[in-house]
Amino acid sequence: MAEPHHHHHIPQSSPFLFPKIESSVIPDPSPFFSPDLLTAPLPTNSFFQNFVLKHGDQPEYIHPYLIKSSSSSLSLSYPSQFLTSVFIYQIFNPDLTISASNKTDPDSQRRHIVSSFSDLSVTLDLPSSNLRFFLVRGSPFLTCAVSGGTALSITTIHAILSFSPSSSRTKYTIKLNNGQTWLLYTSSAINLTHDISSITSDAYSGIIRIAILPDSNPRFESILDRFSSCYPISGKAELSKPFCLEYRWDKKGWGDLLMLAHPLHLRLLSADDEVAVLDDFKFNSIDGELVGVVGDSWKLKLDPVSITWNSIKGVKEESFPEIVSALCRDVEDLNSSNISTTSSYFYGKLIARAARLALIAEEVCFLDVIPVIRKFLKNTITPWLDGTFSGNGFLYEGKWGGLVTRQGSTDSGADFGFGVYNDHHFHLGYFLYAIAVLAKIDPAWGRKYRPQAYSLMADFMTLGRHSSSNYPRLRCFDLWKLHSWASGLTEFADGRNQESTSEAVNAYYSAALMGLAYGDTHLVATGSMLAAMEIKAAQTWWHVREGDKIYAEAEDFTRENRVVGVLWANKRDGGLWFAPPEWRECRLGIQVLPVLPITEVLFSDVQFARELVKWTLPALGREGVGEGWKGFLYAMEGIYDKEGALEKIRKLNGYDDGNSLTNLLWWIHSRGDEEEGRFEGGKYCLFSHYCH
Repeated sequence: MAEPHHHHHIPQSSPFLFPKIESSVIPDPSPFFSPDLLTAPLPTNSFFQNFVLKHGDQPEYIHPYLIKSSSSSLSLSYPSQFLTSVFIYQIFNPDLTISASNKTDPDSQRRHIVSSFSDLSVTLDLPSSNLRFFLVRGSPFLTCAVSGGTALSITTIHAILSFSPSSSRTKYTIKLNNGQTWLLYTSSAINLTHDISSITSDAYSGIIRIAILPDSNPRFESILDRFSSCYPISGKAELSKPFCLEYRWDKKGWGDLLMLAHPLHLRLLSADDEVAVLDDFKFNSIDGELVGVVGDSWKLKLDPVSITWNSIKGVKEESFPEIVSALCRDVEDLNSSNISTTSSYFYGKLIARAARLALIAEEVCFLDVIPVIRKFLKNTITPWLDGTFSGNGFLYEGKWGGLVTRQGSTDSGADFGFGVYNDHHFHLGYFLYAIAVLAKIDPAWGRKYRPQAYSLMADFMTLGRHSSSNYPRLRCFDLWKLHSWASGLTEFADGRNQESTSEAVNAYYSAALMGLAYGDTHLVATGSMLAAMEIKAAQTWWHVREGDKIYAEAEDFTRENRVVGVLWANKRDGGLWFAPPEWRECRLGIQVLPVLPITEVLFSDVQFARELVKWTLPALGREGVGEGWKGFLYAMEGIYDKEGALEKIRKLNGYDDGNSLTNLLWWIHSRGDEEEGRFEGGKYCLFSHYCH
């Protein structure tokens, strides 16, 4: 049926926005972004964030190189790793530094300008030098466009042992005394001369590409030669179909495009794709070996993850009474006037904890307690949505484009840095979980507060990138690494970081649940897909299995750790923000909480759950281990030893503030008889089972 003709004249109400505030703690983005980019919301948790904070001169890891831009030059490092049993990081040494011999505009105070960015690339201009760098993630070449007949200077902290041009003077081979060989390619002939640690050129305009020759391997040289003339200038990631992510690069030059894939890309690369994987062409990385892939676009396919309100396997009826008795006690203790916290994080955990009780009540068919829970949720959530909560609240900050809390708008340390864009998906994920459940059990309330609910969700789930958007595209989620970054507008030498993968999974899972509550299939699909990727990335880089090869060089680290504490772009740390590496129960707990139906998919590898528990248990012998942390350890134990874990959980005398006895009992009683090995989230997609 055709749309009625007058359809276009219906005014679209603009999306709800929380009240605006000028934050006193937010840095100014304008020195670093080109003016045309300042009209739209800006990324706050991105892979190039260091380039736009403070002096913009801390390095960022753009696979396979660490790249640093300072004082009108750009330095490139093919990093080696520093390894201990507690942490791993990549060492930045400016192997090559590129600049103009004579700065064209010596008065230019602006060190560099971000002239464009996308999911897979950032373009950095050095206005005083006539240099534009296309920093495309996964490119084995650093690509630079030189304009205006500029004489170049390339310096190194090492000594140049040999320097040989090709007959056409469009390729130079540079051997350094640290064992590295670098290849330099140009789009037209260039005259280069050198001394012990610097290379200079005549006036030049055109493209320059520089690549490390890994292990100085001559076989790799012919591959780099072959693909040197096709260069990417940007790339975008598209969530084109459910559980399918597509990368497309915008390229120039001629021939095919050579890029590098990290281990998770390689696992997800679709076999029916038009790409060729060069298995032997490898670069080193803290994220595991990077392998050559030839093709202008990639398709990454994930196993579907089913988003469910209740446990996947269900609870047997004989277990209902024990859960119901805990449920009655936990519900009896709900009292909204007793809440003392005004922290957006701890408040979010409290309301999500109560919302779990409602869903467990439904699952064990004990609906009598739902009115009490509904009243508690309405009393606690509504003030945050209508602005009547005393002591804190959500507000909108327009400089970068996003939510801040009232406390966070004047104190960068309040609410764990929410006001400088830290941890948005963690805090808001808990709120969305509680909102989704309340909208499910009280649809009238859900309709009334839908605009506010969607505004919270859009802060970290926006897909578009327009001047009309209120929020940047996918604030926390990195569509190249396939997981989120929690840290916002704080400069760190090792780039962005994230501690809790499970709280990140909770954010996208809760957004999908909100989609279910509101009948929004697009939100369900997007939330499910992001949750599925976050889970895969957690299993790849945070969960460290015995004998894993992902951190192949770091044997001590792999032997001594079953889970990473904080994962940085350029570092892996066994410590936590709030606890030393020895507190293994905290490390396990922060990668497990909150315990939900989706936890079953995150910890689908039963053998790994065993290894993780075995590794953590000795830490319980320490004085002063919190009961709350023990609860998460026993939840993991329940994956393979239901009875043993149940016994321990019954003896606990305290629970994490986002957890409850009811929730732990529900978890244990909903463990099926696990077979060893790994089930994929998609195994529970009954539609595929019956209909494919």
